[in-house]
Amino acid sequence: MKFYSTNKKSPIVGLEEAVMNGLAPDGGLYMPFSLPHFSKDFFERAKSLSFQDTAFEVGKYFFMPVVPENTLKTIVQKSFNFDVPIIKLDKQLYVLELFHGPTCAFKDFAARFMAHLFGFFVERSQKEITILVATSGDTGSAVAHGFLNISGVKVVILYPSGKVSPLQERQLTGMGGNITFDDCQKLAKQAFLDRRLREKMTLASANSINIARLLPQSFYYVYLCAQLNDRKLPIVVSVPSGNFGNLTAGIIAKKMGAPIVKFVASTNSNDVVPKYLDTGDFRPKPSVFTISNAMDVGNPSNFARILDLYANDVAKMRKDIYGTSFSDVATREAIVSVFKKYHYIMDPHGAVAYLGLLDFMRKFDGYTGIFLETAHPAKFFEGVEKVIKGPVSMPVRLKSYLEREKRATLLHNDFRELKNFLLQ
Repeated sequence: MKFYSTNKKSPIVGLEEAVMNGLAPDGGLYMPFSLPHFSKDFFERAKSLSFQDTAFEVGKYFFMPVVPENTLKTIVQKSFNFDVPIIKLDKQLYVLELFHGPTCAFKDFAARFMAHLFGFFVERSQKEITILVATSGDTGSAVAHGFLNISGVKVVILYPSGKVSPLQERQLTGMGGNITFDDCQKLAKQAFLDRRLREKMTLASANSINIARLLPQSFYYVYLCAQLNDRKLPIVVSVPSGNFGNLTAGIIAKKMGAPIVKFVASTNSNDVVPKYLDTGDFRPKPSVFTISNAMDVGNPSNFARILDLYANDVAKMRKDIYGTSFSDVATREAIVSVFKKYHYIMDPHGAVAYLGLLDFMRKFDGYTGIFLETAHPAKFFEGVEKVIKGPVSMPVRLKSYLEREKRATLLHNDFRELKNFLLQ
C-alpha cells in the first residue's frame, strides 16, 4: 500500500515511512493511494466472524506484506482483546459501544494497534523514537496505556491544563514508565515540521493525523455493517465528532463497500464542520470548552482528509454527511431522556451522537440508526450522576486511576519551550 499527502506536494511513500513521519513534509496528511472494495458477499460472510477476524481481513489490505501475516495476526489479537458490543435500544435504534478497552474509550482501538505496529518497526530498525501526541481528552490516556513499556519508544503527551475531566487527567498523568506530559495540536504540528527536532530525534505522532491511527478505526464500521447486514432498512451512523478522525475512518469504510447510506457528523458547540456543510464556507475558530471535552476542537485537522475524499466538493459531501450541533443543555437533557426511556446511561459524547441521530431520523424516516458511544459514562461520573440523580457503575480498571499520583510538567503555550523540553 502506498500513501500520498493531502497537500499533493510530497512524494508518495510506503507504509513505514507514512507511519513514522506522521505528517507529510509538505504539512499534509497521508492517505492510502487506493482502497480495497468489499462485496456484499463479504459482509454476508463476515456476519459470522469475530471482530478480531474482521479486523484482520480488512487490515491485511493496508499493512501486508510490509507487516508479515503472522505478525499482523498477533498485533490484531493483542490490540483488540476486548468486546465490541452492539446494543439494541428499540427496533430501529442501536448503540455501538466502543469503550470496552483498557482505558474505556474508543481511542483504545487505534492507540493499541498503533503501539504494536510501532513496536514492530522499532524492533526491526533498532532506532529509538519519541511519540508526541496532543489530546483534548481520551486520546492521551489511550496512547499512554497502549505504548506503556513498548521497548524503544518514549511518549510525550500534551493536554490543555484544567480542561480535561479529573479522571481523564489521572489517566493521562498516572502511567509512569516511559510516559511524560502537558499543554496541543498546533504545538505538535510545529514540532513535526521543525528541522532541528527532526535531525536530533526520531519524532512520530500518535494523533489521528497519523494514518496508522486512522485505519484501525475503519475496522469497527465494517464489523458493524456485517453484524447488521440483515437489516432491511438502510443504515445511518451518527458519529460524535471533534477532530473528525472517527468520521473519516467511517467514510473510508463506506468507500470500501460498507453499506452505510448516511453519516451524521454530530458536534457540540464547536460546530465549524456542520456550518461548512450548511454554507460551503470553512471557518476555523478557537475551541469552546464543553462537557463533551474530547470534541472541543475548533480547527479539526482530519477535515483535510474528508475534503480530499470528496475532492473538495461540498455537494458530494452533503450526500453522505448530515451535520448538526448541540449545546451542553441539550446534551444533559438527552442523557436524562435516554436513561428514563431505555435505562441506558450515555456519556456526554455519546449523548451528542444520540441527539444527532434523533435529529436526522425525525426529519428522514425509514432508517436503521446507530450512534457511537465512544467513552464509558464513568469517565464523566460527576456530571452524569448529577443529571440522572443516581450512581454510575465504575469499572475497576478506571477506579484504579483515581489512586495514582499525578505526574505532569506545566508548559506555556510556546513552541520554543516545548522544543527545549523535547531536546532535553
